[in-house]
Amino acid sequence: MQTARLGALEVGRIGLGAMGMSHGYSGAGSDDDESIRTIHRALDLGVTLIDTAEVYGPYVNEELVGRALAGRRDQAVLATKYGLISHTGREGADSSPDSVRQAVDGSLRRLGVDHVDLLYQHRVDPETPIEETIGAAAALVEAGKVRYLGLSEAWVDTIRRAHATHPITALQSEYSLWTREQDEVLPVLRELGIGLVPYSPLGRGFLTGTIRSVSDFADDDMRRDNPRFAEENFRANLAAADEVRAVADDAGCTPAQAALAWVLSKGDDIAPIPGTKRVSRLEENVAADAVRLTAEQLARLDAATPAVGGHHSDSQMTLIER
Repeated sequence: MQTARLGALEVGRIGLGAMGMSHGYSGAGSDDDESIRTIHRALDLGVTLIDTAEVYGPYVNEELVGRALAGRRDQAVLATKYGLISHTGREGADSSPDSVRQAVDGSLRRLGVDHVDLLYQHRVDPETPIEETIGAAAALVEAGKVRYLGLSEAWVDTIRRAHATHPITALQSEYSLWTREQDEVLPVLRELGIGLVPYSPLGRGFLTGTIRSVSDFADDDMRRDNPRFAEENFRANLAAADEVRAVADDAGCTPAQAALAWVLSKGDDIAPIPGTKRVSRLEENVAADAVRLTAEQLARLDAATPAVGGHHSDSQMTLIER
């Protein structure tokens, strides 16, 4: 697999988001053995960036990833996140220094490792100055518990202030054909030497073209609360999925591969982390590394019908900086 540069960190340019193995989507937690096989297969194929977080489950996803990486730790660039669980008894998001320290100690214990390679603040904490949060995380770098620091869903001012406190290696934010706000942030990231790690690069599965009805989702599937999957919006959004399929057919690849190839075309400092709990889907996603879309095909995807509906619920959007 080709590589991407996230600051000073080199990774396979397609990573693996582990959240859906344990949390959020239909079937999560139903087959840990297959999830572990998927992580092992990812490492075999040159995927290095494996992404988890304490809040996924909560906690159980880190434990799962830890079991999967036992004996293969040196093959992975292991990323986790803090800040959506308070370890100080506070309500809501908590990136206070004490909570950060407790979060990382817990993550290391669950993952069964002595350090994580990339530590993200999961969401910006409006109650704690970013300088205090990043200062506490930087102390963990000095202690050898963390190698590199990242942010998630932060906007320009926060990114600059954080980077001035300690070098930021990566911003993890939603970015796909369906969600393009990061185009506004990329110039700042490149000015500062920060990479972009897009989550949900397949629009929570929608851009694969395999989802034609929300009725197939389990009751606890997070997409049931996502505005883009609300019935009226869902029907309108099928146009975008059909447009991606048309380009994929022209390119001789699957819709998922076309959507990932579009993201990858945006730069060698971008490493998307499509999530899956199945080996077959992982292999399909990784094969996007070899897809080369023509300028005309990329232009068609650039012009794809915009998504109807927000990419998170109203309550979730309160923690996403824009």
